[in-house]
Amino acid sequence: MVRIFPNAESCLRLVRALTVERHEAWLEDHRYLNMDLLKEHKKETLRRAA
Repeated sequence: MVRIFPNAESCLRLVRALTVERHEAWLEDHRYLNMDLLKEHKKETLRRAA
């Protein structure tokens, strides 16, 4: 029988590394509030009020 991982710790290290990588990618991809859009909206609102 051939094992992919020599021990449980090596498997856990791989799972942790993949989890950290995925978490970092998620943080970069999910921006719930784009401040540029908010600034533009505020400018437009002030123009309409004037």
